[in-house]
Amino acid sequence: MSLENESAFGSGDLLAQAFYPVFQWLFDDSSDFVADVETKLAEARRDETVELFLSRALGVGVIVGLALWALGTLAGWALFATGVIPTEDLVGLYIPSQAVADFLDLIKVPALVLVTGLFFGTIGFAAGFGGLVGIPYMTAGERKREINMLLPDAVAFMYALSMGGMNQLEILEAMAKADDTYGEVALEFRSIVQETQYFDTDYRTAVRNRSLETPSDELSQFLTDMLSIVNSGGDMTSFLSDKKDKHMRTAKQQQELTLDTLELFGEMFMTLSLFPLLLIIILVIMSMLGQSQDRLLYGTVYALIPLVGVGFLVLVSTVKEDEPGDGYLRLQDGEGGEETTSREPGLLNLGLIERFKDGGALFARIYDREGTHEAKWVFTHPHLFFKRHPLYTLGLTVPVSVVVLALAVSAGTAPTTLQGMQERAIAGTFVWVYVPMYLVFLPLAVFREWNERSRHRITNKLSDDLRKLSSANDTGLTLLESIKTVSDTSSGKLSEEFKIVYAKVNYGTSLRDALVEFNNKYHIPRLARTVKLVSKAQEASSQISAVLTTAAQASENQDDIERERKSRTRMQVVIIMMTYLTLLAVMAILKVRFLDVMAGLASQASGGGGAASQAGGGSMSFGGGIDTQKLNMMFFHAVTIQGVLSGFIAGYIRDADLLSGVKFAVILPTVALVVFTFI
Repeated sequence: MSLENESAFGSGDLLAQAFYPVFQWLFDDSSDFVADVETKLAEARRDETVELFLSRALGVGVIVGLALWALGTLAGWALFATGVIPTEDLVGLYIPSQAVADFLDLIKVPALVLVTGLFFGTIGFAAGFGGLVGIPYMTAGERKREINMLLPDAVAFMYALSMGGMNQLEILEAMAKADDTYGEVALEFRSIVQETQYFDTDYRTAVRNRSLETPSDELSQFLTDMLSIVNSGGDMTSFLSDKKDKHMRTAKQQQELTLDTLELFGEMFMTLSLFPLLLIIILVIMSMLGQSQDRLLYGTVYALIPLVGVGFLVLVSTVKEDEPGDGYLRLQDGEGGEETTSREPGLLNLGLIERFKDGGALFARIYDREGTHEAKWVFTHPHLFFKRHPLYTLGLTVPVSVVVLALAVSAGTAPTTLQGMQERAIAGTFVWVYVPMYLVFLPLAVFREWNERSRHRITNKLSDDLRKLSSANDTGLTLLESIKTVSDTSSGKLSEEFKIVYAKVNYGTSLRDALVEFNNKYHIPRLARTVKLVSKAQEASSQISAVLTTAAQASENQDDIERERKSRTRMQVVIIMMTYLTLLAVMAILKVRFLDVMAGLASQASGGGGAASQAGGGSMSFGGGIDTQKLNMMFFHAVTIQGVLSGFIAGYIRDADLLSGVKFAVILPTVALVVFTFI
């Protein structure tokens, strides 16, 4: 490796340096593959050259390939050379020549070992090289999805800034600093600003370069159109207004497409979830005919049903779009991190003192006192702490569940053998599955729903209150006076928060900081985008009626999308529920009207079986070898597993959040428990 290449790669990346000659040998300068990877690296914002990246990927592929080649060779020797898999009749061809047959026998085992090693080695190289090369493709795809989702609100933000009097460069800089709200869209604009600041590039060229490198076709088109407006001297405010309306319509159309796809998936799930049921029925009939297939039955209940559910959940996740961002805003604009982020104070974040805890003995003492104060608050108000952080209930409920199970096992209440579980299927499953499920899922579901409802109380009247703010501001009131007027004339949680904001400003807090603290208390991404827009516009002027109207339009657009999503996904949830109840009903009928009856007939036949067996010694005994206890346990476990999975799928389809399905994952298995207890 030459000194020039070493300086290009950096002395630390020895793997890339070692495999750079291999890269030069495999790929030429005009390779389409290399050009495509280079484009994806730019779209993924990876600050490395394609030569460095592919050389490293080749090195990783070779290392993983060699490791799996050695493992495959060892496995081939263990299987073929030791006789675990016989090789005498492996080929099965007629060889007329004895010499050729002896030669084939001589090389058969080494060839099989060699082929096995090469097969595993090829898989290893493909996994190592392809896995590393696929990372920028996945990153670019994820960035594209987030950019397309946030672009309508980002364009509305730029439109509001333009109406507030900002010029084109100021709008670009404001967007570049808004990464706490607009995520990847802001990072794209940050690239434009940095290119103009650090590389002495005019902003028109920077905009053109970013339009070519962004992973989003919609943002690329927006930047291209904006550049044409700049070059022609057109009205930027009118352009942004048209683009705002266009992208809001596009967001609704994309939502329609997503919901149509989910409807198709709902019909698909109805079909797929019935497949294990049909297979179980076939296996039960085969057991009654004396051809028991225990392994297939166990595999269907404990492997196939979970795989179908998890696979469908993964399939839905490729279409269902969650809202990007964590909803927190920074107190100061810029590229700041945790030190400029105003999160809600609490035991997990002590607030402002976090920035000064290493500033000396006095600050350390204040930090300790603040931590003690917050710990006391958590112990005196645990319900409020768990409301803010529902997942932290698992730290309490999971150990309690483990202790309860240990006590049940020690007391002999919980069966510890398969035979004991079969004899007491309902009681044993209740102790091992339902009790931990109730202990873990019920508190999580309660506090999660409490948290969501308290946050929804803010967004329910957001659009209306923004319209009121706009009307009040249009009469000549300042933004602060408009907030006071709306808080006095409105009701609900949002008006209470407006009163708190007004009080904070009167006690010396800036209006922007008060709005940011209000937002971070609930940290809802949709609310964060609205607060960002309003707080940024009020810095330029207190008369921002048009900006508030724009914020209200953006919020109303989100309301329309949310209503449509809830209306359409409600039908999908109903389909999943009805499919599960159908499965449960069929299982119950199969147990009561078929399985128990056949078992009774078999027991009656066994009473007179001596004479019958002598009269027809070769006849088939229908239902004679059936194990009703085992099948009852299988049926109950099947509907329980299906109920839990159906609950999580229903919640994820409804809200794009697995935790939303916790309540369904408690209700559906409980229905199965009640049904099987009384039949």
